[in-house]
Amino acid sequence: MTLPPELPHARADDGISSACFDGDAPVPQRVTLLVDRVAGVLQICPKDGDRGTIHWPLDEIRQLEDTAGRDGVVLRWTGDALARLHLRDPKFLYAMPHLHKAVPPKGRARLAAWAIGAVALQIGVLVPLLADRLATFVPPAGERALGEATFDQIRAALAGTGLPPLPVCEGEAGLAAFEEMLVALGVERNTEDAIKLFVLDHQMVNAFALPGGYVVFFRGLIDAAQGPNEVAAVLAHEVGHVVNRDPTRHALRSAGAIGILGLLFGDFAGGAAVLFLTEQLISARYSQGAELGADEFAYGMLEDAGISPAALGDMFERLCDEYGDAEGVVAHFLSHPTLTSRIDKSRAIARPDFRYMDVISDAQWRDLKRVCADDWLPPAAD
Repeated sequence: MTLPPELPHARADDGISSACFDGDAPVPQRVTLLVDRVAGVLQICPKDGDRGTIHWPLDEIRQLEDTAGRDGVVLRWTGDALARLHLRDPKFLYAMPHLHKAVPPKGRARLAAWAIGAVALQIGVLVPLLADRLATFVPPAGERALGEATFDQIRAALAGTGLPPLPVCEGEAGLAAFEEMLVALGVERNTEDAIKLFVLDHQMVNAFALPGGYVVFFRGLIDAAQGPNEVAAVLAHEVGHVVNRDPTRHALRSAGAIGILGLLFGDFAGGAAVLFLTEQLISARYSQGAELGADEFAYGMLEDAGISPAALGDMFERLCDEYGDAEGVVAHFLSHPTLTSRIDKSRAIARPDFRYMDVISDAQWRDLKRVCADDWLPPAAD
């Protein structure tokens, strides 16, 4: 048994006899116990004069719960896995403050605990901090390449293994209506860094942004919208994320997490990495500050275009009521506990004395709703 060094000038209570198993021999030793309140130790004095006094720190003594019907209590010291002390008289228990406290992990358990803590620290703190710093140094060409690559990965992952990538909707009239919506919102066009908008033919009620100015809508969101201003409000929100470079930060964080997990599990160099990154980017749950920042950007953009900012709150509220809080756009947009305040704020910003207008015409809205139809029609004349 490893013994703590004996402390001088100990002040002890009256001794009491007990039995101790020192972990070296399977026979009990008759001992006398003394509580040294100054040094904070239990002195175990063997009656065999050949053995020295044993010291157990009071805060490291634990009680064994299962004593198989034995009278009294059985104690152990966390510093020795085998040593036991059979205490028939509970007189000294008052001095031991942590009898039922969990024992700190030791050996491999402690190493595993430290490893888990280190991984959590890297993924939860260090990777986000590094991603935020790196995002400001990624050149535009690098962001566009990252956005294109992740867009292709998302199309392939959503289609399923061995199937062609998820189709991109190509209805010319519908895409022209979307382009008119971007122009009306004041989004810069016809430049190398201009927003690149795509519609995927999928029933998911969602929209998201990718690095490099990619904004992606699913057909399901367009089908769910009751008017063009609601789609415009979601578009303005996603443009806000692009302007703030939130998708680049999120992609770097996800990639960093994949790298760390790959070191642990090995599989993240292949298909699992694609699936993990795809899920992370489609259902991107930005920080509350990033979401509120995108909302503020959208409010200003909608106001400048003569569109009611309340359209954003209307879209969120109806989708939440209809689809719950676990599907598509709900998981993407409504993941924060401040949802009600965000909806209320969008309506409070809307001016009751101002006549807002629709961002596109009724005919263009019909074209937009058919952007994924095989039998798309030419742009309708107003």
